[in-house]
Amino acid sequence: MLDDLKLYSAATLGALSAQAAHSARLRKNLNVHPALEDPIQRLFNALEPGTYARPHRHARDGGWELMVVVRGAFAVLFFDGEGRVLSRVELRADGGDCAVEIPARAWHCVASLAPGTVMFEVKPGPYSPLEDKDFASWAPPEGDARAPDWARRFETARPGQRMPT
Repeated sequence: MLDDLKLYSAATLGALSAQAAHSARLRKNLNVHPALEDPIQRLFNALEPGTYARPHRHARDGGWELMVVVRGAFAVLFFDGEGRVLSRVELRADGGDCAVEIPARAWHCVASLAPGTVMFEVKPGPYSPLEDKDFASWAPPEGDARAPDWARRFETARPGQRMPT
């Protein structure tokens, strides 16, 4: 019965954070679900300040996702279709808000606010890279020369601000 027990230690999450800090993307995930075809996707996602997560939405029925802060702090920004910040939610492991469920079709992105940040994500599967995300046309793609500047802007962006086009 306990053969399938999975335990995730502080050392495991520390190693994940170290991998994120040394990766070009400044983030690294650890899938908990056994396969991409799993109907419920579960993963730890370590993200460092400066990582660029292009604004996107999950444009399908049931395209929600739940984010829970495990360590550190991060902000989730919500946008209208033109790149104006509608809302900002900050999640912090040391107190305050600790989880947010993002509704389907909501434009959003994540910005790390502290070194060693780790979140836990839950969302419906199966995962299909071609269908998972609808990226915002008004935001540069990952790897673009403008991405680091955008990542810095996300760290402090407030409702009402419009992202440059």
